[in-house]
Amino acid sequence: MSERISAADVAKVARLARLDVTAEEIDRMTSQLDGMLEHFADVDALDLSEVTPMTQPFALVNVFRADVVRPCLDRDEVLASAPAAEDGCFRVPPIGGEG
Repeated sequence: MSERISAADVAKVARLARLDVTAEEIDRMTSQLDGMLEHFADVDALDLSEVTPMTQPFALVNVFRADVVRPCLDRDEVLASAPAAEDGCFRVPPIGGEG
């Protein structure tokens, strides 16, 4: 089996991604990535000329309900029970010292 990816390649990508990896991790990742590339080569070797290309193996079904206007709570009633309201909206504490 010829090596498809080198430890230097893995180290370079880790450096570009600003990942702090040890030499042991680089060796392990190199082996794992090489195994993946070997599997991809096996898939590439298959005769898929009779296989219809697809983007989704299962039919997609919309699981959302219909968007129907229905009665809802009265805004003034809801805001009246809020701890703080301002200009028709809930007033919340500032985050990170803003506001």
